[in-house]
Formats: sequence, C-alpha cells, structure tokens
Amino acid sequence: MLNDGIVEVGSDVYLVPGSSTNWVIVKDGDTAALVDTGYPRDRERLLASLAAVGVAPQAVTAVLVTHAHNDHLGAAEYLRRTHGTPVLMHRAELPHARREFLHQVSVGQVLANGWRPGVLPWAVHALRAGGTEHIPVVEPQAFPTEGRLDLPGRPLPVLTPGHTDGHCAYHLPDAGILITGDALVSGHPTSRRRGAQLLPRMFHRDRARALDSLTVLEELDADVLLPGHGPVLRSTVTVAVEHARELAA
Repeated sequence: MLNDGIVEVGSDVYLVPGSSTNWVIVKDGDTAALVDTGYPRDRERLLASLAAVGVAPQAVTAVLVTHAHNDHLGAAEYLRRTHGTPVLMHRAELPHARREFLHQVSVGQVLANGWRPGVLPWAVHALRAGGTEHIPVVEPQAFPTEGRLDLPGRPLPVLTPGHTDGHCAYHLPDAGILITGDALVSGHPTSRRRGAQLLPRMFHRDRARALDSLTVLEELDADVLLPGHGPVLRSTVTVAVEHARELAA
C-alpha cells in the first residue's frame, strides 16, 4: 500500500479510495488511463493520487467512465477542459454524461430511506462532496472501437446495465483484474453488509437489470475485483457473484 491508502493491486494498477468512491489508475510508463474520478470535491485527492504513482495529469490518456453519477464523474470535465483528456464511455451513457437527464437517487428517495442506518450521514457527506452539483461532460465520447481499447492495460469495456442504462465494467484480461464500478461493490456507507453485493435498491435505475448483469460479469476471468465502493475483492468473479446473489435474495 502506498501513502493515503492507494493500493497497488497488480503491476501498474492502483485502486484509490476517494472520500466515498474509488477510482483506478492503470499505468503504462509515465502515462495512464483513469477509470472514474470520484466526487467533484475529490479533485485535489485525484490529482495527488496521480502524482503519487508518477503520472502528470496531462499524461492521462483517457478517462474511462463506468457511469455518469456525480460521485464517479466528478473531475472528468475538469481533465477534459484543462488537458484535453478524452472522456470515454458506452454510447448509452453519453446523454446521461451530458446531463440531458439525470438518473441518480433523488432527495425524496433519500428522505424516504432516511430511517435506514447510515443513509442520512451518507447524504450529508454526498452534499458536501458535490453530489448534487451540475457537472456535465460537454463532449463525452463513445468507445472508438469494439473490443479492447488501445490504452494502458488494454481494457475491455463490458456493458453491465441496471445501475444506469450505460453502465460499464472494465476487464484487464492480461492482469486478471475486473473493475466493476457500481455493478458489484464490496461495501457502502448505507449498507451493513460486507463482501460482494449490489448497492441498496434506491441507487439503481433498474435493479432487475443490475441483477441480470451479474451473469455478464460471471463470464469473465479475473481474481481481483476493484469496486466503485468498498475495498479490493480478492476472489474469482464466480464466487463474488454468488455471494452478491445470495445477499440480493
């Protein structure tokens, strides 16, 4: 583990815990691909994490977005505007990133679930971290090709809809690593459960589709899973998915 909780999970692959959301740095020499960017007010932490692993912000070759919720999209537009960094995602997520609409848990849903342990403290944190800020990506881009991307780590986007319509995981086949985003997490401030799980129901656009997407993940070969929330999961995807299904049932 490096300073500030940065975990090197494989050769030149780092999981970074933000204030409540993780992002992943995949290096190749002095360049890197960045998967997600945390909350808007995690920006300084994000830049510090790049510096800690020896990558200048202008050397980030692309931001890969799992999905366009504010706690994952926070600094994407900043990097695009400041350094010209391409912000890539599945085509189904493009209008969401442009904020033509916002599929995100509402204040009403949070209040309705406020009796649940951890929900109100999480909501206060989310507000302070910029969770309700209007931060569209002005020019998001769809993946330029089918299959693996010509970026550090040669990531393979894997469409896993449900949490949002265009949610994607990213598979690093050569490293045996799967970046699951919010399709599969290992913890959340609003959940008392531990280990592989879905996020609580209120966070999903379509929970049934999110459950179905576990089957897509199950087909992938990886034994290190990097979730959008919670610690590293060192497990086969099959075991992690089985545990998540048991909890969901």
